[in-house]
Amino acid sequence: MPAGRRTATDFARLATEAPHPRAAKLDTLGPQAIADLMLAEEAKAMKATRARSAEIGEAARVCAERLAAGGRLVYVGAGTSGRLGTLDAVECVPTFGVPPSRVVAIVAGGPAALTRSVEGAEDNVRDAEQRMRRAAVGPADAVIGVAASGVTPFVRAALEYARFRRAATIFVTCAGRPAETVADVVIALETGPEVIAGSTRLKAGTATKVVLNAMSTAAFVLLGKTYAGMMIDVRPTNAKLWARAIRIVRGLSGLDEAAARKLIEKAGGRAKVALVMHHAGVSAARARELLVEHKGSLRAIVGDLPTQATAEEP
Repeated sequence: MPAGRRTATDFARLATEAPHPRAAKLDTLGPQAIADLMLAEEAKAMKATRARSAEIGEAARVCAERLAAGGRLVYVGAGTSGRLGTLDAVECVPTFGVPPSRVVAIVAGGPAALTRSVEGAEDNVRDAEQRMRRAAVGPADAVIGVAASGVTPFVRAALEYARFRRAATIFVTCAGRPAETVADVVIALETGPEVIAGSTRLKAGTATKVVLNAMSTAAFVLLGKTYAGMMIDVRPTNAKLWARAIRIVRGLSGLDEAAARKLIEKAGGRAKVALVMHHAGVSAARARELLVEHKGSLRAIVGDLPTQATAEEP
C-alpha cells in the first residue's frame, strides 16, 4: 500500500522541540541543581500518564482481545521510542510466559538501531511498509505505534499500513492529540518541552515507558497471566526465576521448598500448571486442559487462595 502524500513538518512548532523556560541557564548550574530540575520534570511525566489512564485502559482491552483471539502485539517505533517498544516486547516473554512470536518489535533501521543511531531510518516510509509486510501484519494483530514527536514518518506509515490491513491500532505520543485520525486508540501525553530541547529520551521517554508498562501489563492481567499480583506464568529459565516460581507455588499452596520444586518440575516448569495440579488434584496434562477450558484463569479454577509471605519479593 503506497503511503499518501506527506506535507513538510514544521518541527519548531512541536512541543517536544520547544526550549524549556527553566533551562535558559542550564549550563551554568551546579550538579545538584541540574539533578533537581531534571527530577522535577520527571515528576511531570507521571502526571501526564495518569491523565490518560482511560485511554491506556482501553488500549489494554484492545490488546487483550487480540491476544486472546490468537493475534500478536506489534510494537513500532524509531530511536528512543523504538527501543522502548522493543524493551516492552522482550520483557513480556519471561514475565508472562508468552512465546516471542506473540510480541513483535519493529524498529526503524532494524536491529542495529537498538545500539546505535541509524541515520535517516525514521524518515524511511518505504522501509516501514516493507517491514510491516514482512511481519505479515493483519486483522488479528494489535499494532502499537510509538512516536514521542507524533510525526515520525516511519511510525505513521506503519500505522497506515496496519489500518489498511484492518489490524487494531494504538498510537502513543508526547506531542498532544493529532488533528487527524491515526489510530483506533490515541494516548496523547502532554509532557511539554524537555530540559534539553528535543531530547525525548528524557521525560517523554519516561512517560512512554510508563504507558507501555501499564498497557501491556494490564492486557496480560486480563488474560489471566497473574494471580494476586504474582507472575504465575513466569518461565523459570535461571536461578532467580526458579526461586521466584518456587516462592509463588509455596505461597499459594503451603508446600515446603522441596515439594514446590518437585511439583513445578512435574508441571514442566510452569508454576500455574503446578498450582492447578495441587489444588485440583489432577495430572499435569489435565491441569493444562483445565487452563485451556478456563481461558488461562487460575482463579476461575481454584478460587480465592490465601497467600503466604514466601510469595513476596525480597
